[in-house]
Amino acid sequence: MVSKSTLTGKEYVMPSVVDDKQAIEQFLSEHNGKPIVAIQGLGFVGAVMALVCANAHGKEYCVIGVDRLSKESYWRIISLNEGVFPLIAEDPKIEEYFKNSRGQGNFYATFDTEAYAYADTIIVDINLDVDKESGDFGTLTGYEVTLDGFRKAIQAIGEKCKEDVLVLVETTVPPGTCQKIVRPILEDCLKARSLKTDKIRLAHSYERVMPGPQYIDSIKNFPRVYSGVNTESADAAEQFLNTIIDTEKCTLTRLESTNATEMAKVLENSYRAMNIAFIVEWSRFAEEAGVNLYEVVRAIRNRPTHTNIMLPGIGVGGYCLTKDPLLASWSRQKLFGSPTGLSMSEISVATNDKMPDFAYRFLERQFGSLAGKSILLLGVSYRGDVGDTRFSPVDLFYECLIHAGAELDLHDPYVSYWAEKERVVEQDLGKAINKAHHIVVLSAGHSLYTKNETVNMLMDCDTMTVYDTIGAYSPDQIKILSTKHSVKVLGRGDL
Repeated sequence: MVSKSTLTGKEYVMPSVVDDKQAIEQFLSEHNGKPIVAIQGLGFVGAVMALVCANAHGKEYCVIGVDRLSKESYWRIISLNEGVFPLIAEDPKIEEYFKNSRGQGNFYATFDTEAYAYADTIIVDINLDVDKESGDFGTLTGYEVTLDGFRKAIQAIGEKCKEDVLVLVETTVPPGTCQKIVRPILEDCLKARSLKTDKIRLAHSYERVMPGPQYIDSIKNFPRVYSGVNTESADAAEQFLNTIIDTEKCTLTRLESTNATEMAKVLENSYRAMNIAFIVEWSRFAEEAGVNLYEVVRAIRNRPTHTNIMLPGIGVGGYCLTKDPLLASWSRQKLFGSPTGLSMSEISVATNDKMPDFAYRFLERQFGSLAGKSILLLGVSYRGDVGDTRFSPVDLFYECLIHAGAELDLHDPYVSYWAEKERVVEQDLGKAINKAHHIVVLSAGHSLYTKNETVNMLMDCDTMTVYDTIGAYSPDQIKILSTKHSVKVLGRGDL
């Protein structure tokens, strides 16, 4: 079986046997005496967390990243060991930290769970997905939280780990998960191996990772909340976090239980999701009333109590806001036995899932039939200055345009291949813009797109419609573009 890099397109033949023990032991032999940290999961959180641990300021760690032997993840393991970091983002610290870890030789990636047998600390940074059932144009019709993969991942730790290891769960999980799911699995595994169960330490400290220009800082220099299943676990977590978090710049806040920290993560993301959903209907109102909602919101933000009111946009994407409110609602019903979930949180997700459809319908109202029209999408990732297409709102927007019969071209400076659509993405902006289009859509907030040089490139094009779905262009830029093109901005009824 072959694993293909979505970064370089390079193909790697996967081994038929999950055995990397000799290489692991060789790596560890070069770092005798250093505490060993194993990171479970080498995706958008785990890979960067591994860099932060390998560059810890409070202690020298020997770091092993562990990911599955699968088509989707094997290439990341090999890339890391070959010196190619598998993620692209506008944060120079990623390259700096990766270069340091390569120079120190204290970071190794593997697919073999045998790595957990050597670890003093194991950090869980794996996906925990929500399976959504969606109708036409993003309508949420139901959902289910499937914990099978998560349980297997925890069991893989329990079958190999030391009896006195610190297991630190960073994955966003339904409240109750550490106490009701992780702890019993680990203890059952230790009992089956005739090991004691009173020495293991289990803690939860959720990540607040923000891919983009502040990628590293969102781990190292951002406030942390943590807890343990008992005092010993919380103390161990605090001791470890103090070695990787810069506590002179940010605070560590201990909560009384893992239920509390698990709830804190889904609550803060549910709040943000609801804030976004609230502005959705006001965006439609502003469009109907001929009002510039961006101007209205910025005026309101002058009031100190309202600085976080949201702006219009194409939609919510990424791994957290699209599912975390549903994790909380599911937890209330399935883990704590309530007859009802969290209805407002569920509605916020359902509303936000429809946002790309609203963006499409706004364009259709402004332009008319889109059948046969040539349209360029500037950006396919879910947020600016990062190559992350997971649950990107551009996905549904793309599907709406395809359904309408439009002919689509794609550009993104951080994405060369859109895996979800199995499409190659142009990375040369000049080449993408210079091709004749009826409509150019600003669909992701990459800083490249709002540079004056890009505006000038658009001005060199034949007359067309420029559609800004995120309100990124400044008033001066809109004024310039409007001298030649028809400019439309989502959430603005005054254009």
